Amino acid sequence: MSSGTPASTRTPAPSGAPASTRTPASASAPAPIDDLTAFLVRLTGLLLRSSGEGAHLIGVAVTDSARGLGGDASLLLVPEAATLTVVAADGRTRTATVHGFPEVFRLDRTAALKPLLADVREGRVDVTEAGRRLAGIETAPAPYPWWAKFLGIVLFSLGFAPLMQPTWYEVGSTAALASIAAALAVAADRVPRPARVLPLVVSTTVSIVTIELFAGDPAHGGPVLLMLPALFFFVPGDYLSAAAAELAAGLVTTGAIRLVYAAFLLVQLCVGVLLGVYVTGTSTRALFDLAAASDLPRWALFLAWIVFTAGTVLAFAVPRRHFWPLLLLVYVTVGVQSLATKLVGEVAGTFLAAVVLAAAATLLSRGPRRPPRLLLVLPGFFTLTVGSLGMRGLTTLAGGYVVEGFTDLLKLVVIVTAIAVGLVVGATLVPETAPPRTAAPPDTRTTA
Repeated sequence: MSSGTPASTRTPAPSGAPASTRTPASASAPAPIDDLTAFLVRLTGLLLRSSGEGAHLIGVAVTDSARGLGGDASLLLVPEAATLTVVAADGRTRTATVHGFPEVFRLDRTAALKPLLADVREGRVDVTEAGRRLAGIETAPAPYPWWAKFLGIVLFSLGFAPLMQPTWYEVGSTAALASIAAALAVAADRVPRPARVLPLVVSTTVSIVTIELFAGDPAHGGPVLLMLPALFFFVPGDYLSAAAAELAAGLVTTGAIRLVYAAFLLVQLCVGVLLGVYVTGTSTRALFDLAAASDLPRWALFLAWIVFTAGTVLAFAVPRRHFWPLLLLVYVTVGVQSLATKLVGEVAGTFLAAVVLAAAATLLSRGPRRPPRLLLVLPGFFTLTVGSLGMRGLTTLAGGYVVEGFTDLLKLVVIVTAIAVGLVVGATLVPETAPPRTAAPPDTRTTA
């Protein structure tokens, strides 16, 4: 609260009024229309750019912020743009169009934005202070140097490798292939123009190296299983499930567009793999999912998730203080999925794991100083490995194995739907805010 605004000038809302109709406890006078519009445009742009996991919370964040600053706002939203209408306290309006390509690579901004939005919503800051803090979030440098992102992508891939094939050869080949993929990803950060075709460049390069150096012996598994862990950072499994979740929540436009974009990324990765096959002169029949015999001990499989979580923190710029809750949710998700799959099958097991993950993440995210729900959900979600099914299905089809390829793609559709509905159900079971405590009734007893 601003020290220049006495508490007595604020109009309290009736205790029974819904949150959307209460008068905001503004830190100062209602924001002027131009200042309010400038802040909301900047906020909408940042939210769009960080909405790779879904855009369904953007409208709530923007409208709540507008009310906290004494105005109102409405959004017409698609994944990469929004039409924003702002209404000031004096009734004047402004309309602006905001563009932002949806990504999910700087979660430090998502973490820093949550307490700011809470302060704005509760009226603890004015529009000038809110704009200054938002500008600081946007311009803040990445929390880790470039080499830490490189290491993060490698660890991210290594942690995922045993899920493809639990063999030491898979781990060793992934270390080499993921280093190539990480080097290309870090280079793309410094040369933005090729970033749009980065999945194609990475998959082509990894495909060539895999076929030439690592896929000579069928006993080590098929080439696709060998290269998938190194490509996992670029596989759009999160986009696929976010799209399905938006469709399940009734956001048809954003869900459908995001679904098309995710499919395009998958096809781009598949084309890169095929280019590698053609360049090396290998037959496409080599793209069959041939798995190697397991030789990894159980302790290595257990420790792989620690490596995976550490890689997620570095690769996606997650603040270090959130490592332990992320690791907890990863193990909870893996444990529920493994146990439930044994009892009721893979689809039901994945659905239950998604429900538990969403419910636990929502519970742990309560409070303005807690990690945001997106940050908590992401690592656990990756363990459900939906994106790899799409890659395997497309490459198997390209290899001429029609039945096996369509089986993988059908499984992809079913699993994506199970994850999406599970995330929606889990979020529904646990409200995002704790229920208000009921005050004890006054003591009406009289004393003698």
